[in-house]
Amino acid sequence: MATYKLPQKIAARQHEITAEFLAIIDRHLDDLLAGRVTDMYEIRDIAGEMNIHPTHLSNTIKLTTGKAPCFFFEEKILGIARTLLRDTQQPIAEIAATLTYDPSNFTKFFKRFQGVTPKQFREEVWQKAREKSELLTI
Repeated sequence: MATYKLPQKIAARQHEITAEFLAIIDRHLDDLLAGRVTDMYEIRDIAGEMNIHPTHLSNTIKLTTGKAPCFFFEEKILGIARTLLRDTQQPIAEIAATLTYDPSNFTKFFKRFQGVTPKQFREEVWQKAREKSELLTI
């Protein structure tokens, strides 16, 4: 059976689309954290900014990375949430609102991907920090 080799120009464009997609996500999340935007992008918003069809964008991301576009959003949002929970005193409800979640859905989202609730995560991190500082003072 003959194998089909993807033309280099098409492969390069797929990787260009993927890189632009990831850059737009990063920029959008930076804008969200800075308060410059208040709504979370959806795939159609990103595709519109890139002037391509949402289905084409989604299929290209899946083809080049093996993962759905939402995977990258969720991964980055989870990273931001971990950082805010670890490094700030912001209430969890405020962190949820910053990330455009209501507190209940934020807790469900966080627990689904992290395995613990935001409160449990924060308490574990802060407990480890207290234990470390106690060891350093002894």
